[in-house]
Amino acid sequence: MEQSPILQPGTSPKPAKRSLMSSLMEAAATTLQRSSSFKEDSYLASNLKPGEQKALQELKNLLLSESPSNSSSKPLTMWGVPLLGAAADERADVVLLKFLRARDFNVAQAHAMLARCVEWREEFGADGVVDEELGFKELEGVVAYMHGWDRAGHPVCYNAYGVFKDREMYDRVFGDGEKLKKFLRWRVQVMERGVRLLQLRPGGINSIIQVTDLKDMPKRELRVASNQILSLFQDNYPEMVARKVFINVPWYFSMLYAMISPFLTERTKSKFVIAREGNVAETLYKFIRPEFVPVQYGGLSRPADLQNGPPKPASEFTIKGGEKVNLEIDGIEAGASITWDIVVGGWDLEYSAEYVPSEEGSYTIQVERMRRIPATAEEPIHNVFTSKEAGKMVLSIDNTSSRRRKVAAYRYFVRKPSV
Repeated sequence: MEQSPILQPGTSPKPAKRSLMSSLMEAAATTLQRSSSFKEDSYLASNLKPGEQKALQELKNLLLSESPSNSSSKPLTMWGVPLLGAAADERADVVLLKFLRARDFNVAQAHAMLARCVEWREEFGADGVVDEELGFKELEGVVAYMHGWDRAGHPVCYNAYGVFKDREMYDRVFGDGEKLKKFLRWRVQVMERGVRLLQLRPGGINSIIQVTDLKDMPKRELRVASNQILSLFQDNYPEMVARKVFINVPWYFSMLYAMISPFLTERTKSKFVIAREGNVAETLYKFIRPEFVPVQYGGLSRPADLQNGPPKPASEFTIKGGEKVNLEIDGIEAGASITWDIVVGGWDLEYSAEYVPSEEGSYTIQVERMRRIPATAEEPIHNVFTSKEAGKMVLSIDNTSSRRRKVAAYRYFVRKPSV
């Protein structure tokens, strides 16, 4: 039986004095949190305004007028969705609406964008890039990769370019024009994998979530590659990103955002979420369940965890500053094995585990002695214990030496004793 966390009250810390810089950073973060309320369009015809319905029909008519009458000609498709003819259905509306929304329902501009995208996909070979072997095994699961889903069911794409601070790695991937061209092809491959996970149906999951880790990212060196990736995605994958979450953000990034924010549309701002270092897990948990968040970002998910089906859901809780939490897992039979995972965002606290037998007079077993978990810990705690007596496991998280509120998650498996 899974117990709710037992909170032990602690003392309330006195408010600390804040500098002007910290106040500005807090204001920037508040602006971002207020603007992170983006709600994905349903693409349902009944939700379209009259002007939007008119623009959609005009775009269809424009495409039909350009369609060759020869039945043997190649049908117009995008991401595997037929856009014209008898095969076109409600999925075609989703694709066309993406181009229309990207151009504020200006039919002429949306048509021109669509035409350029069709031409680019043909020249680039985008439909077949997913099956290509591009030789970037060392970058998979590190630099750009699809991993899990958010709470609403959107596939999540993680991006982290900190490995390129190593000059040897940078030269190996971006050393010349041909290498850069190959890397861009690989990055498109990752995006195409994400698109294949979408339903592209009205009312369905029609966009992905992007999480970008800015830690150790070499800005100057990656400027050319970053600009080309941004241009490729803006021009050829309109409205494919429901939310952009930036993590491990340096303080000046928040300040920069606060300055440019007035010049961005509300729609664009509503997609942005920014988390400074130390607030990564707390931010990601708002959108992604802990069992889908990678371990390096304060979650419970390791690279191979999703290969064998959905992971066991985790229980979430928070630890206030100055408090201690005991997680009691009772009802454990004699001879049973219990496996548990536990993680706390930002750690910097003390942790221990003990087994308390039910039999009166039995001794409590110290499974894990009290130890300090540093803020730099990048792996959740994972342990296994086989009981000799019936009892309960008690996991203790002591945050009494900190003033910070922290998010946390845990899960456990109990294997009953074999007969």
